[in-house]
Amino acid sequence: MNTISKLTMVSLFFVFQCLFSFGDSLSIKGMSVIPHVQSPEMKYRKEANFSLGARVQIFLQNISDETQTVDACTDIRLRGKTPKQLITNDKWSWHDFPSAYAENSLSLPPDTLTVWTWNGNYEEWGVVETVNIAIPDMLDAEIRIETPKTYLSAITFLSCENSPFPDSMVFHIANDSASDISIESSRLWLPKTNETWRTLYPQSWNNEFKPFSKGGFISSNDKGGATVKTGRLPLTYAAVEVRVKDDQGQVQSIWGYLRIKREVFDISGGWVNSNINGQKSLTYEPYLKLLKRMHINTGHIADTSGYTDNPALYTKYPLKYFNKLDNFDWYDSDEMLPRIHAVEFLGEPQYGGGKPVAPMEVWKAFLPYQATRLPTTVTHSEERIWRFYSGLSDYPHFDAYRVTAPSPDNWRLYDRWGEKRIRWGAPLETIGVMTRSLRDLNRPMPIAYWSQGAHDGWGRSGGRERTSPTPVELRAQAYHALAARITSLYWFNLSFKSLKKFPDLIDPITEIGREIKTLEDYYLRGDAYHYERVIVNQTPQWDLSVIAAPQGALLFALDLNYEADDDEKVFQFQNSRKAELEFPLPEYLRNPIQVLQVDAHKITKAPFETTRNGVRLKQSFGPVNIFVVTHDSKLKETLESKRQSLIKYEESFELERETLFEK
Repeated sequence: MNTISKLTMVSLFFVFQCLFSFGDSLSIKGMSVIPHVQSPEMKYRKEANFSLGARVQIFLQNISDETQTVDACTDIRLRGKTPKQLITNDKWSWHDFPSAYAENSLSLPPDTLTVWTWNGNYEEWGVVETVNIAIPDMLDAEIRIETPKTYLSAITFLSCENSPFPDSMVFHIANDSASDISIESSRLWLPKTNETWRTLYPQSWNNEFKPFSKGGFISSNDKGGATVKTGRLPLTYAAVEVRVKDDQGQVQSIWGYLRIKREVFDISGGWVNSNINGQKSLTYEPYLKLLKRMHINTGHIADTSGYTDNPALYTKYPLKYFNKLDNFDWYDSDEMLPRIHAVEFLGEPQYGGGKPVAPMEVWKAFLPYQATRLPTTVTHSEERIWRFYSGLSDYPHFDAYRVTAPSPDNWRLYDRWGEKRIRWGAPLETIGVMTRSLRDLNRPMPIAYWSQGAHDGWGRSGGRERTSPTPVELRAQAYHALAARITSLYWFNLSFKSLKKFPDLIDPITEIGREIKTLEDYYLRGDAYHYERVIVNQTPQWDLSVIAAPQGALLFALDLNYEADDDEKVFQFQNSRKAELEFPLPEYLRNPIQVLQVDAHKITKAPFETTRNGVRLKQSFGPVNIFVVTHDSKLKETLESKRQSLIKYEESFELERETLFEK
């Protein structure tokens, strides 16, 4: 097949068109384009700029018979400009081209691959644009940046045992093309060592995958995927290549690139290592019991004297580490890896204490971690500008609180309740807006969320006396993020002082943790499949979401018909109201045998009707409603057993609530 024919095939599936290529040693084997998104729903004091760029990854392979070396001095140009010039001229926000690695050259033996990324700031570096890339004596090519039609929407690495080293991979494919496709095979491209992580070697094609649907078939405008047994994987960066075939029999590859890390749904607390009358709270056993009872398994901590070095406490009440972790000899060790959640030390760089930290500076701060086995994460703060930080960390997350809290968006600009404008809160559903935005900007990587918990520290806001959410406000905020598919949840904050001030939030947080752990496998193996806002007579009624996993789907119905009570200055929900709601499902999950409604207190069968594309539920709904769609007749018993075991786990941490907060 000649070059032009191959490139025509590529345009059917890939996110780019390579118009011509005449380099003699490097070839663009694939690309991944993540178009920038920005919500028009968010309201800010400063008008948002909707000139949107894209994050672009190019997968370059050495097609020569000799090792190719590229270093910081290699004259790489795109549209005639160097990456440094593109950063300086505000065309890109960050990149990881060889010039970023001043002290390390890149060596590419024959057939190996490397992945280079740029994050274009505005539409001249977005879709649909053409870019020339030139490397003297190695590559000269024109590429076209296009919105992808078929792409890897989520990639998750899992292990079957309690090991930090994954042994399986779940990938989801979104097929927005006009052609049906089927999955043929997949393979990983891996480095030989973490130190040489930029040079990737092809692994064997894996045809022993378990597709979600028969034959790995994915209809046009649907989603599907597969689970792959990989064997023990290293904790490093990898390219994922999936071969798909269209309905004309043409085969091509789609690509993803991310750090391999074992995904576990961790639940964290902020400020857990505060003081209690001069004593470190993590050395106070009743407080540790309370955290564990609330399903908190992670804290914003590193090594903590009196706790992590005290087996009597840490063995009984372990919390994973979530901090700078820059002593690599210690933290990046087989002994410590099971204790690690992620690296986090930059605070909120979009604010940076009043002056934003440039995305390229954030990239440089993470540079020492790239050769380690430690995943990095950064706190995103403002949806209006966080596209410039797209893809910077391995496990991005954001924080945003909707009542009596500092916020970058201007709450008085929301016309959610018509002429009524409030200063003490913002629409709760904007949590879902932001979650979807961050997820789509960072795919196929998973994301996490700081949810508003009990916090003693913010003052009265807009006349509201209560400076933390009510239980129903807390639950709604958390579930607007969960329904958009996150894989960890962080509560801000759960300090001893905060829980003492707002004890009515302890049980709601515990119950959300119980629900998460009951359905954990769906969040981890799943992908966001559908989102819809139901509006009647110009009034928001429901946010409906679907997370589709290989074994079934989670359905979420979140009530938007709540009121901003001006007297109490809280959001008021109805206990329940009748509705008829429809949820589409991927083809492989249609015609289920049962739908289960799940909450912390019970699991019940829900009446449903099958539709052409999914299911219809007609019943009374509360503020937050969670359902599981399944073809498994025994799932109710399985989930109930898990729920009961979680209750027993909570009860194993005996608490004297009357004396808990005496300190």
